[in-house]
Amino acid sequence: MTDFDTAGTTIETFLNDLASGESTPGGGAAAALTGSQAAALLSMVLNFSVGRKKYAAVEDELRGHLLRTEGMRAELLTLADKDAEAFGAVAACFAMPRTTEAERAARTSSIQAALRGAAEVPFEIATLCAHILEVTAPVAEKGNSNVVSDAATAAHLAQAALDSALVNVDINLKWLKDEAYVTRMQAEVAALRASAEKDYCAARAACTRTLGVEI
Repeated sequence: MTDFDTAGTTIETFLNDLASGESTPGGGAAAALTGSQAAALLSMVLNFSVGRKKYAAVEDELRGHLLRTEGMRAELLTLADKDAEAFGAVAACFAMPRTTEAERAARTSSIQAALRGAAEVPFEIATLCAHILEVTAPVAEKGNSNVVSDAATAAHLAQAALDSALVNVDINLKWLKDEAYVTRMQAEVAALRASAEKDYCAARAACTRTLGVEI
């Protein structure tokens, strides 16, 4: 698969591509799509809430959350394609000639540059998933209580997508030779994990309070 259009393909086609013997799309794209589904579920809860008298007091806040979730839903679909493209760029670099010293140097330089992209795209995916987790608690607390189970599902999907995306960050950082860059990225990954864990716990607690069942 060389041309990527996750938003324009069917679920069956995407899954067939994912299951094929091709390396793209892979785990990063799957993480992005999962995150997009999490955002879509929060949008559903919000669409069941805005415009209803029961939630009029928090109408403006909920509309603001809806703008965020819809934006993240679209951006994550775009990142699914970017992740596949980033991995494809790495694979292309490994296919570069390496007969002469100059060719080997050019190949190594190109691989290192491509690996940065392959780390940065899934980090963007993970960051957006963290933002989804951030907004889940207020949606669960203030949105339509009849569909908060979908917010709970969104929280679990967003956390899984975040963890999955960060696996792809970590594996690409492993092969980078720029120690300063790797150290900075690892610190950013650790900070993101920590903040996301707090928001995930808050989201689960909010959903549990609203639903009356442990999630």
